[in-house]
Amino acid sequence: MGMRCELCEREMEDLTLHHLIPRQYTKRKKLEVSSTINICSACHRQIHALFDNKVLAKELNTIEALKCEPQMHKFIAWLKKQKPQKRVTVHRQT
Repeated sequence: MGMRCELCEREMEDLTLHHLIPRQYTKRKKLEVSSTINICSACHRQIHALFDNKVLAKELNTIEALKCEPQMHKFIAWLKKQKPQKRVTVHRQT
């Protein structure tokens, strides 16, 4: 039995750890390491394909902000319908 992705809520075998404020950003600013969430690799790849670390640190640093961001919201709605075994390709939005 797997665990549930905190973004798309799919039941997954493996989850990845996502720092709500990117480690690169906290290290450079000499800040404490941020909170983390457990998400599937598809959600994780999509976050980093769409947003740079500055946007993630300043604007999308909570799970609620990530879920409400229009591009992520659309992706999550689509992803919820996909089988957990499906390898999802992520695309940068232009």
